[in-house]
Amino acid sequence: MKYMLMIHQGTTPTPLDPEAWATLSADQQQEIYAAYKAVNETPGVIPGNGLQPPETATTVRVSNGQTITTDGPFVDSKEALNGYLIFEADDLDAAIELAAKIPAARLGGAIEVRPIMEW
Repeated sequence: MKYMLMIHQGTTPTPLDPEAWATLSADQQQEIYAAYKAVNETPGVIPGNGLQPPETATTVRVSNGQTITTDGPFVDSKEALNGYLIFEADDLDAAIELAAKIPAARLGGAIEVRPIMEW
């Protein structure tokens, strides 16, 4: 089964936030890079790309045949999706095990694991 692992950074320091990233030691920064590299190289993983901040999003809805766009995803920025990957695994337990290895899970964020529908 394929699972999407959605990375919610939360308060996790990232290189995109230089001030927060600077609160980590060089060793901690390297450990985070190494952990993401290891996750992306795990057999069955299709790495995704990081996403721009929530304020860059546009939400699209269709009502009465008209396309309506609004700025943003309407979530607290701490809950916003920041990245994703696809993981083909034998079962949910394997996907959870991989999710626990993603640094955001232990540094203030969360990883949502969701099965992908296959048609």
